[in-house]
Amino acid sequence: MKKRPNKGNNLPRRDFLKGAATSAASFMIVPRNVLGGPGYQAPSDTVNIAAIGAGGMGASNMSRLTSQNIVALADVDHDWVKNAVKNDNRADLRQAYEKATWYHDFREMLDKQKDIDAVVVATPDHFHTVAASAAMQMGKHVYVQKPLTYSVKEARELKRIAKETGVVTQMGNQGHSSDDARRINEWVQAGAIGPVREVHVWTNRPIWPQGIPRPTSEVSGDLGWNRGGLEGRLIKSMNGKYKVPKDLKWDIFLGPAPYREYHPIYHPFNWRGWADWGVGALGDMGAHLVDHPYWALGLEYPDTVQGTSTPWGGNKEDLATYPLSTTVHYTFPARGMLPEVTMHWYDGGLMPQRPSVLPDDVVLDPGGGVIFVGEKGILMHETYGANPQMYPQSLMEDYADVPQTYERIKGGRDQHEMNWIRAIQGEEKASSPFEYAAPLTETMLLGVVALHAPGQVLRYDGKKMEFTNNKDVNQFLQREYRDGWEIA
Repeated sequence: MKKRPNKGNNLPRRDFLKGAATSAASFMIVPRNVLGGPGYQAPSDTVNIAAIGAGGMGASNMSRLTSQNIVALADVDHDWVKNAVKNDNRADLRQAYEKATWYHDFREMLDKQKDIDAVVVATPDHFHTVAASAAMQMGKHVYVQKPLTYSVKEARELKRIAKETGVVTQMGNQGHSSDDARRINEWVQAGAIGPVREVHVWTNRPIWPQGIPRPTSEVSGDLGWNRGGLEGRLIKSMNGKYKVPKDLKWDIFLGPAPYREYHPIYHPFNWRGWADWGVGALGDMGAHLVDHPYWALGLEYPDTVQGTSTPWGGNKEDLATYPLSTTVHYTFPARGMLPEVTMHWYDGGLMPQRPSVLPDDVVLDPGGGVIFVGEKGILMHETYGANPQMYPQSLMEDYADVPQTYERIKGGRDQHEMNWIRAIQGEEKASSPFEYAAPLTETMLLGVVALHAPGQVLRYDGKKMEFTNNKDVNQFLQREYRDGWEIA
């Protein structure tokens, strides 16, 4: 395979990781109960946190961690970060950010900032594994936004590294920490709706550009793209190309992805639909939706995956953006006494048929949801596992007293980030560690891969991590890294 060009100066990988062993060996958080009981405030009770990706979702995550020491921030676009915290309702976060040391390159931050205990990774999807693997190998605990990784192979790598290093990990699928998610498990596993053989999952995503070709300098001005999609101004040089904004480090943004000239339609936010950096609607929202049937039904690797869609944006030589609408069909094998399950995914305005058992005044949430189809009835919930209901409605009364067999997370969904902190401090277990989150992510990404063989039922060997009846699509289970950005 041809190596992709490496434009820009990168911190040498060898130099960056040379101190990793020392950093990992010297790191330790001491639980308060070891030192002096529940009332004792140990010096290490407050965790020193750094963010890699500090605007957008990074700012959202960090706003829930202001009780800790936010010591460093790494982001390729400092202006974007400043805008993310300028509102009055984020005054605490803004003050914390002002005290932190700012970097553009996360590698420089990890190399220089020796006081970091834990790292939040909230970059575009293509950057997750590069950042998280580096931090874990230096002994840092990591919280990584969903989807955990860009590729199937990366999901397996992060799971392996997490196990080898023993750091505390968490994926940012906050619905996994909710009371509703646990109630869904308890109802399903108590047999409230009977054996489940069919599941339907849908979302209103994408809410960003997909199904479009890559812009060119000749037409981009006429299309009127602007920075951020809704506001901003076009910055053009005399030759008609867009200038990289002054405070945006574009080469670092690209990271392990192939080199592309800057264009304001790519960053911020809209990167999600571009195949170089995002994984489309299924990758974006699957962690908040597929999560619940995957957990409640004890699913593992699927036997088959089939994807259909509207056309990709671009052409055969450059599949630039994901299709505007997709459906993906999975089959999961029987698990002990539990039957085989078929799961159907819909996005881009597509939705499942309305179950006949629903009362006339109940509608499917257009934003997204899940339907478990059992022999005795259905269980339906919204995104994040919210508002779970069973139908016929008599099931809600019959199973109102099902025992709580799953421990609740303090603060539920709103304290998913703090659950990670308390796990670091030895007080709780992480709700969505990579041991669970990596296989879930792999399942989602297999659906994305299936879109490269539209309509074909692909047979998957999970143990070997390969499709057995179409070897060509196996190339999409991993990615090629730009020079200087390989995972050690």
